[in-house]
Amino acid sequence: MFKKILIANRGEIACRVIKTARKMGIKTVAVYSDADADALHVEMADEAVHVGAPPAAESYLIIDKIVKACLDTGAEAVHPGYGFLSEKAAFCAELEKHGIAFIGPNVRAIGAMGDKIESKKLAAAAGVSTVPGYLGVIKDTDEAVKIAGEIGFPVMIKASAGGGGKGMRIAWNEAETREGFQSATNEARSSFADDRVFIEKFVTSPRHIEIQVLGDKHDNIIYVNERECSIQRRNQKVIEEAPSPFLDEATRKAMGEQAVALAREVGYDSAGTVEFIVDDKRNFYFLEMNTRLQVEHPVTELITGIDLVEQMIRVAAGEVLSIKQSDVGINGWAIESRVYAEDPMRGFLPSIGRLTHYAPPAEGPDGNGAVVRNDTGVFAGAEISMYYDPMIAKLCTHAATREAAIDAQRTALDAFYIRGISHNISFVSAVLGHARFRSGNITTGFIAEEFPDGFHGATVDAEALDALTAVAVALHRRTQERETQISGQIPFHGRKLQKKYVVKVGDDIRDVAVDLTVGGYNVIHQGKKLAIRTDWNPGAKLLRATVNERPVTVQVEAKGDGFRLFHAGAEVVAVVRTPRAAELAKLMPVKLPPDTSKFLLCPMPGLIVSINVVEGEEVKAGQTLAVVEAMKMENVLKAERDGTVAKIKGKKGDSFSVDQVILEFE
Repeated sequence: MFKKILIANRGEIACRVIKTARKMGIKTVAVYSDADADALHVEMADEAVHVGAPPAAESYLIIDKIVKACLDTGAEAVHPGYGFLSEKAAFCAELEKHGIAFIGPNVRAIGAMGDKIESKKLAAAAGVSTVPGYLGVIKDTDEAVKIAGEIGFPVMIKASAGGGGKGMRIAWNEAETREGFQSATNEARSSFADDRVFIEKFVTSPRHIEIQVLGDKHDNIIYVNERECSIQRRNQKVIEEAPSPFLDEATRKAMGEQAVALAREVGYDSAGTVEFIVDDKRNFYFLEMNTRLQVEHPVTELITGIDLVEQMIRVAAGEVLSIKQSDVGINGWAIESRVYAEDPMRGFLPSIGRLTHYAPPAEGPDGNGAVVRNDTGVFAGAEISMYYDPMIAKLCTHAATREAAIDAQRTALDAFYIRGISHNISFVSAVLGHARFRSGNITTGFIAEEFPDGFHGATVDAEALDALTAVAVALHRRTQERETQISGQIPFHGRKLQKKYVVKVGDDIRDVAVDLTVGGYNVIHQGKKLAIRTDWNPGAKLLRATVNERPVTVQVEAKGDGFRLFHAGAEVVAVVRTPRAAELAKLMPVKLPPDTSKFLLCPMPGLIVSINVVEGEEVKAGQTLAVVEAMKMENVLKAERDGTVAKIKGKKGDSFSVDQVILEFE
């Protein structure tokens, strides 16, 4: 077994690999760029080596620097994580030249399956069902439009060396093909230093289901069940689960055996994933094989008890796979939510900056029969950089049933406290609470279909409104009680008597009466009693309570004379007033937001890729005005209506902050 390994990656996956290496008694070496000098993976590793400037192309993607770090530290093997160099055959070959083991598949397997175009050709030749498409290299936009028309719209434009949703676009017509081909090519070049793309038919109403495979160097290959990854946005997975709520045992077996056959064809000898598109009749079509560990591997680990990273390390060291196909079972259900640094209220645009507060939910048993796991690579005070993927953490829950795992996930999300940047927790929680998701009737089009106009915040249902009403009263009373204890001058009467309040929760206004009781309060609204019990004290960021004996977790922030509450994906402001104060509050004027219609504002911190107009130009609604890049994703900014450009405030290469003015209109 290896004594020391180097992790050629960063963030949560580097931390994840370090944890398993520690468990196995293996020392670790981290690599880092200037932007990651104080990162968590650097702190966790036994040693760390600086490899360059913040852009990945100047640090994490330079093979020579990674190899030199291995030689300088005596690392015997390299785990590549995912992304970066994980699917580069040239990297694997270079390590082999220096006698350094690659904790992943062999060079032949990477070459055969790591390239999306070549993998489809090989799969087709092997008789594997594939999605119709054009697998050759497309030379320019005109050819892309011609090919898309021949295949038939809609089509998917995909980077050949792609992964993680980058370099992918869906096109429903010629115009979208032109724009999508250019953006996909640019993203592919930026993310993978390979601008080749291909085009295939986009299967409507599909489910994205993948099979985990595991092989050794002794011709043993098994499949470790499936994961469903259908909840996607911009072709980036958002929520994953294992097993799939859609597959039956016969389909699972057929997909698993086909995945193993494909892996055996290329002599696969590590952890890998064969991805399929599955239609509503359970027909499945090969998409691609990822010759690496997947982001969503924790859900497979939770339902099988298999540490996939450990198995990868043991296989790379030459050990025989100790797990047989008959050993692989399914224990319960696991859900994974990807927590991203992005603003769901602004079209999911990336958010960068400092994590002023970062307090994830406690890992381990949650007290309600579920287990919480949080794979992360950040900490309070860490910086979310514009140079890398915006993922903050992968929050996982495991329970006996799908419903219990979903409930545990939403509770854990309620307790996930992040401040300083925007994040997608509210959106993920809203998806998990959606009736269609809970039913299991999901496709890759779920988000577009259920949130066609974007996400504008979760709605508060009747049950949550009752809970937040009781919470608001408890917060108000506890704060009042604390004030009397501190000053000794503010009278606080009626502790044993009912007291009437008007509670405003968001836009809902409720008349309530309150009784003090042991450990909390009884809140009466329209004859209904809401019994809240809590040990919350003023200043605490989380309120944990029971409302009518049902557990409730709410994030709390003081706001003016009330509180901002975060619960079940919803954010509301709650204010508790006396009836007289409530009457006077109705007379207060409402402040209107400023008019920004004459400006094109930068929607997120990023770099200006291009300014597509000039001063004095008359533009039409829908016309491209500028392109901004953040976290390797291009965002095309278009005119919302006709107008004339008066002033241009930036140029290509400029770094802009959120809401900074790019263009001004007459």
